Amino acid sequence: MPTLASAAPALSTAELTHRYGARVAIDRVSLQVAPREIFGLLGPNGGGKTTLFRILSTLVRPGGGSASILGLDLLRDSGALRRRIGVVFQAPSLDGKLRVRENLAHQGHLYGLSGATLRERIDHLLIEFSLRDRARDLVETLSGGLQRRVEIAKSLLHRPELLLLDEPSTGLDPGARIDLWQTLYRLRDQQDVTVLLTTHLMEEAERCDRVAIIDQGKIVALDTPDALRAEIGGDVISARTRDATSLGERIAQSLGVEVSVLNDEVRIEQPDGGRFIARLVEAFPGELDSVTLAKPTLEDVFIARTGRRLSEGASDRNVALP
Repeated sequence: MPTLASAAPALSTAELTHRYGARVAIDRVSLQVAPREIFGLLGPNGGGKTTLFRILSTLVRPGGGSASILGLDLLRDSGALRRRIGVVFQAPSLDGKLRVRENLAHQGHLYGLSGATLRERIDHLLIEFSLRDRARDLVETLSGGLQRRVEIAKSLLHRPELLLLDEPSTGLDPGARIDLWQTLYRLRDQQDVTVLLTTHLMEEAERCDRVAIIDQGKIVALDTPDALRAEIGGDVISARTRDATSLGERIAQSLGVEVSVLNDEVRIEQPDGGRFIARLVEAFPGELDSVTLAKPTLEDVFIARTGRRLSEGASDRNVALP
């Protein structure tokens, strides 16, 4: 993957903003995506990632700021831009009553493809996505994973340089998710396609080259998954107890460590978590319902930056204790 310093970005936004009435959905978002990069937007439902996706796919005009995609201005050049990007929405866009080949053919017609050129392009994609033996099957008879393959194949008929996917793993079983990611890596590595996707799944974000964590319309963290996890600075110890606030205060005072409390859980970050757990259990015998030790994840990054879990509401705050 090239760095942003070595090539002009495939996608760039500056102070992008959007409102729904009084609610700010996108709040001055600035980011860059490098060519041939798989870039993930990770955030909770309602956090702003889908609105940002709709703006970048030219479906919604931003209320403020600017964006450039493939060297084209998002607002001035939207028509030309649509011919150079492929979009896969979370909701299925296939016609279940048509066959696989028929769905692809109709999409090709929308982009002005026809005749031998369209047939050759469809044949290539059917082979590329291992759909050749399903070409005459009705889409409604296919599994969720196969339908997703058809969706992506459809979006690539016109050879886009940028592929936008909204929650691509929705409804897929683990095997289909693996197949999906093999496809995305192949598009990046063999066809130089840049990929931007939205997700609320940690394991999906971990597979991206870089991740922007978005919450309440703002980018709260942006880097490679490894770099983001490294910010946590050690192992994550989680101790559950009936009165987490009281225990957290006493742990901070007795052991001289920084502690945070999330609901009924006391969370501590330490370089050598195993040794610290031994100290913790010895100092507070019988007070801990359970103790777990884990390496940092993107969930921990989200908690550190927002004060709550990815799947929880804004009221489930993470309280830091001195």
